[in-house]
Amino acid sequence: MEKIEHTTVHTNGINMHVASIGTGPVVLFLHGFPELWYSWRHQLLYLSSRGYRAIAPDLRGYGDTDAPPSVTSYTAFHIVGDLVGLVDKLGIEQVFLVGHDWGAIIAWYFCMFRPDRVKALVNTSVAFYPRNPARKPEPGKVEEEFAQIDTAKLVKRFLSSRSPKPPCIPKETGYRDRPDPPALPSWLSEEDVNYYAAKFSQKGFTGGLNYYRCLNLTWELAAPWTGAQINVPVKFIVGDLDLTYHIPGIKEYIHNGGFKKDVPLLQEVVVMEGVAHFLNQEKPEEVSEHIYDFINKF
Repeated sequence: MEKIEHTTVHTNGINMHVASIGTGPVVLFLHGFPELWYSWRHQLLYLSSRGYRAIAPDLRGYGDTDAPPSVTSYTAFHIVGDLVGLVDKLGIEQVFLVGHDWGAIIAWYFCMFRPDRVKALVNTSVAFYPRNPARKPEPGKVEEEFAQIDTAKLVKRFLSSRSPKPPCIPKETGYRDRPDPPALPSWLSEEDVNYYAAKFSQKGFTGGLNYYRCLNLTWELAAPWTGAQINVPVKFIVGDLDLTYHIPGIKEYIHNGGFKKDVPLLQEVVVMEGVAHFLNQEKPEEVSEHIYDFINKF
């Protein structure tokens, strides 16, 4: 881990913290909520040892990257703009892209807006959702109570969740009264939790939550891309206990041809048995191998 370099790059009007290691073709990793570059720590080491330059930024609003105060500064257009600016600044023509959770959503948009900059995509957890011109996404109301809960406890609850059902938070009692996980899973150490907790204690969760708050604005601005396909080679990986895999209609969409229609260069779909949402940390070796096996073809 101490070999990972940390730099700050000015891009698209913000300062972005970037972790990187290795030399060779570039793999750009995009984290989700509530995460950081750190979620890709295992993959950075694995791919750098196999001849790749692995790069994982803290996305806008997270960790040591700037968090603009305006809620409307967190659309997919802003985030993709940050990333295009980042690869421009680093003098990189094309990248292999890897995404998870919100990072997966951003990766789909990146490929839609700038397929010329992506050699291939390995996306995890969140399948591509084609834009429905008749229906806004309507994000759920986010409770503003995270600030009242110990950050380390909150991180443990998020990362330890293994229920394929979406979290149901009673309005009256809210998130505070949810039980703590009985113990940390084997793949998550106290040191890991403390790293996340320290960064979120400094920054708060507002930046990450603003991605949800901007869902409608992104939907409005993306109108010109209605019906657009993803035209880069893709491998998709999901855990069978991931709550995203249990959204009504998703399994049918992924396995019965809808996904392939919208993502014509979809080459592989991997469903990992007994694996939950944070698959890149829960099964680091397997996920790293899946990434390597795919990008190594190009």
